Amino acid sequence: MSSALFASEHFGTTDVILVVVVVVLLVGSALLALAETALVRTSKAKALSLRDERRRGSGRLVRLVEHPQAFLNPILLLVLICQLVTATLVGILAERFFGALGVLAATFFEVVVIFVLAEALPKNWAVYNPERSALFVAPIISALVGFPPVRMLSNGLNGLANLLMRPRNRESRGMRESELLAMADVAMEEEVIETQERELIHSIIGFGDTIVREVMVPRPDMRTVEADVAVSQALDVAIEAGFSRLPVHAGNLDDVVGIAFTKDLIRAEREGHGGRPVRDFVRPAHFVPETKRVSRLMREMQERQFHLTIAVDEYGGTAGLVTLEDLIEELVGEIVDEYDIEEPPVRTLAGGEVSVTARFPVDELNALIDAELPEGDWDTVGGLLFNVLGRVPVEGESVDVDGVRLIAETVQGHRIGRIRISPLHAPGPHGSEPAAPQHRE
Repeated sequence: MSSALFASEHFGTTDVILVVVVVVLLVGSALLALAETALVRTSKAKALSLRDERRRGSGRLVRLVEHPQAFLNPILLLVLICQLVTATLVGILAERFFGALGVLAATFFEVVVIFVLAEALPKNWAVYNPERSALFVAPIISALVGFPPVRMLSNGLNGLANLLMRPRNRESRGMRESELLAMADVAMEEEVIETQERELIHSIIGFGDTIVREVMVPRPDMRTVEADVAVSQALDVAIEAGFSRLPVHAGNLDDVVGIAFTKDLIRAEREGHGGRPVRDFVRPAHFVPETKRVSRLMREMQERQFHLTIAVDEYGGTAGLVTLEDLIEELVGEIVDEYDIEEPPVRTLAGGEVSVTARFPVDELNALIDAELPEGDWDTVGGLLFNVLGRVPVEGESVDVDGVRLIAETVQGHRIGRIRISPLHAPGPHGSEPAAPQHRE
């Protein structure tokens, strides 16, 4: 009788110990699941901002997110161990208490209770409270990762992962431009930044890929004077155009000999030199290839202190000119002063049509009307229309390209002024070549 009572007491004590162990493992598994979600979802930039705010635990958080491989593998392994041991102990307890039905009871407990308490609940809390959860678990995980056995285990797992992962399959963890642009879009949608701030971020990121040819004033639009023209005549041209600087050429536009500053011409005329040739008062001109990055050109303008440069093509001919204002406008948008005749680059028309200047970039038009117009050797919509037609269009002539109708709205001599864009009902296939010109008068 006493031996049976002793066996019963021993059995009950074991059950209590197993239940306590299961509870501890569930708590540990939940904490590790919380840490995994919180730390993985915390970017380095966010951690640094929390450290700048002097939040408690932010220093450890920065060290963790800088080296995610140091904590991720140990956390995943410990979560797996906790859940496997928990499942095993629950199976033992269920078999003791429920006999043959113990397997069903253990399965129900593992699927419902372990999933809800040790997976879904902590991970959802980390998703909705990212900062609090990351700062809460950072000291705990730092201590866990710093524990020698865990550190050795982490190093071993990293070595094994690096051994199994081929170098050709390793991808850079650096953030891509597309990710930065997407982050700016999300930030605007969540009202973290304003629309203008989002546009500025897009402009700054795209600025690094822009070349001079895309922002320059093209050769036909340049206002210049000949080197032998009198100062007074050159000054009249500058005043009429409203420009503070004019390129000066000798004979033809491919032979630019310098830049005439309006203030120099005014001073020369006031000193009685209005009849002298303008070549006597020019300053040196700066030349850059039309394929030069505008970011490098802007730094060069700042360092060497000049505001206008001549863009040349691969044959050394004058392709256009670029001013510092053109580069700034690429970042902040159009700047209209008292002398500018403002012509909106885009006009919205009835029926979903838009009217754009011939110099409007093709990629910006694609983003504006959600189209897939082809890009090639041309940069502008006018260049696309020229390329598809193979000649100067007649005013009112149209051509269909990849689901979009391009209509030459205004043509002046050999130049296209504006183009009307009309979407068609049946757009062309993605990535297709430009459609054969379908002329309409």
